[in-house]
Amino acid sequence: QVQLVESGGGLVQAGGSLRLSCTASGRTESRHAMGWYRQNPGTERQFVAAIDWTGRSTDYGDSVKGRFTISRDNAKNTVYLQMNSLKPEDTAVYYCAEYYGGSHYDPIAFWGQGTQVTVSS
Repeated sequence: QVQLVESGGGLVQAGGSLRLSCTASGRTESRHAMGWYRQNPGTERQFVAAIDWTGRSTDYGDSVKGRFTISRDNAKNTVYLQMNSLKPEDTAVYYCAEYYGGSHYDPIAFWGQGTQVTVSS
């Protein structure tokens, strides 16, 4: 069973930065696309960013393009989300996801437990 553990969330002022990390354990290879989603209570989970298993292809939600950057280190089984120019509307629980295959167009196989990001105005 794959486990995804997020870290790096917290409280930051608007305009600030945070870097989230997600480390995977329990799998024998890293040829899976990874992604980040976010959710607030009473709302649907929203796509934030994804990266294919090679790290060469990325995709972003419209609301974070130009501010967030996803990257990965397969040697460490870790995916990162660098968040810059944060806005209060970025406040949410951020979830790491692993896709079944190497592309972020594949279905999601596993979710992390989530990490809270709060941006104050």
